[in-house]
Amino acid sequence: MTLTGKMLIGQQAVTGSREAIRAIDPATNLLLDPLYPGGTLAQVEQACALAWAAFDRFRETSLEARATFLETIAAQIEALGDALIDRAVAESGLPRARLQGERGRTCGQLRSFARTVRAGEWLDVRVDSAQPQRQPLPRADLRQRQVPLGPVAVFGASNFPLAFSVAGGDTASALAAGCPVVVKAHGAHPGTSELVGQAVARAVQVCNLPEGVFSLLYGSGREVGIALVCDERIKAVGFTGSRSGGIALCQAAQARREPIPVYAEMSSINPVFLFPAALQARAETLAQGFVASLTQGAGQFCTNPG
Repeated sequence: MTLTGKMLIGQQAVTGSREAIRAIDPATNLLLDPLYPGGTLAQVEQACALAWAAFDRFRETSLEARATFLETIAAQIEALGDALIDRAVAESGLPRARLQGERGRTCGQLRSFARTVRAGEWLDVRVDSAQPQRQPLPRADLRQRQVPLGPVAVFGASNFPLAFSVAGGDTASALAAGCPVVVKAHGAHPGTSELVGQAVARAVQVCNLPEGVFSLLYGSGREVGIALVCDERIKAVGFTGSRSGGIALCQAAQARREPIPVYAEMSSINPVFLFPAALQARAETLAQGFVASLTQGAGQFCTNPG
């Protein structure tokens, strides 16, 4: 697959015009091509407009069609082959085996949501039949089920370039529920994000869904992300990242005319308490465990001790 340095707004590959993101290979400290110019506010608006236009049709797709879509995304990601892993290694410095496992986890998540969608229990359908003869007043027919909120903004995480990124759990769950997704790619792995974004866009096309079901945006700083959360057509946010970034998005979501939920996993403090008796009994074992946890996944695991 060829990397273009372009965003995906629906089915269109679009070049931004704001400050560019460029990945760095942490193993060599070399800059990686291509450049990824950031999106403008007008391009954020365009992506949100497409997502809103797609919502009514996408929310009413059959459970089978939606499950097939999720499985098609997984198949398209797997079809990227070594190109995806090679780029993810170059951008993250993570071991190849770790990223191969993470790709398996990502595709497994998508297929797990597909099975859940097909089963349908999550709709929580309840039907209370009418009781016209009930006294002292008749009861009308009452029906209830879970319905999609609307387009969702998803923010890719730095520490899991596949499983918590463009097609990670937040995206998979939103699509499973019938919500279009606009992803803000993380600046640490823009090429990996583009490859996965292309796979999702191909799945949208293969499954004959409205193009606004998925878009992928880039942007350095917070301008694109804040604009995305503040757009009235976005109805929920999925975020994994820093506390400062997550709090900024929460505040933007709360300040809207219509506040929206932000599902955020923000940083990890993970305090460690070492008591005198334990240190006296097994200090070396504790130290080895501490260092192993500290360095796991190049220090990027959320279980990293504080």
